[in-house]
Amino acid sequence: MSSSAPAPAAPPAVLTVDGLVVRYGSAIAIDGVNLTVYQGEMVALIGANGAGKTTLLNTLSGILRPSAGGFHLGGRLGHVPEGREIFPELTVDDNLRLGAWRAADRDPAWVYDLFPKLRDIAGRRAGVLSGGEQQMVAIGRALMGKPDILAVDELSQGLAPIVVQDIRRHLVRLNSETGVALLLVEQNAHLALGMCTRAYVLETGRVVEEGPSSRLREDPAVQRAYLGGHVTR
Repeated sequence: MSSSAPAPAAPPAVLTVDGLVVRYGSAIAIDGVNLTVYQGEMVALIGANGAGKTTLLNTLSGILRPSAGGFHLGGRLGHVPEGREIFPELTVDDNLRLGAWRAADRDPAWVYDLFPKLRDIAGRRAGVLSGGEQQMVAIGRALMGKPDILAVDELSQGLAPIVVQDIRRHLVRLNSETGVALLLVEQNAHLALGMCTRAYVLETGRVVEEGPSSRLREDPAVQRAYLGGHVTR
């Protein structure tokens, strides 16, 4: 009698959100959200403006407190906030080093290897940089904390498509070479579903769809709401 090989074990979760509820006064911004990101995974969270995406990330970062439910991090979280929120009067290098304020090693050399353009402008004030350069600084600053999961809020906001694609390549390389998981919170569903293997759809604080990105791209409701009514291939 032959025995089948055991199924490979699933990787550990680096983020588990369980029944999370977040309120602003009497208004419910996040309403019972469940979400999981596994080690080395790239996951998208898509939704319209006001769906609760930023509220979710701010809760995971400790800026907001849950009203009910909770979440568990299986490692360090690096947060790239919406609008980047860099320190404009500080140099690129100083912005990066601030991201490692808890760490003994504050050398940003490996971030410069990921984003070579930043090495060339390391001494410039961050406030005079282009939007794409500032986004690289914000990502690099979050990476200086050596996170196990990187949460990026609106990667494409205010950036030209060619710049977005360049940063996308860097993040895919980061994931492939280091295993850092990615939670991409994004209104641009074409970008998010094309970049990540799995996705959640958030509407008015609730997850209404989840699954492989390939399946969600074919879902008529997702196409109508987020992909302009058709899939661009």
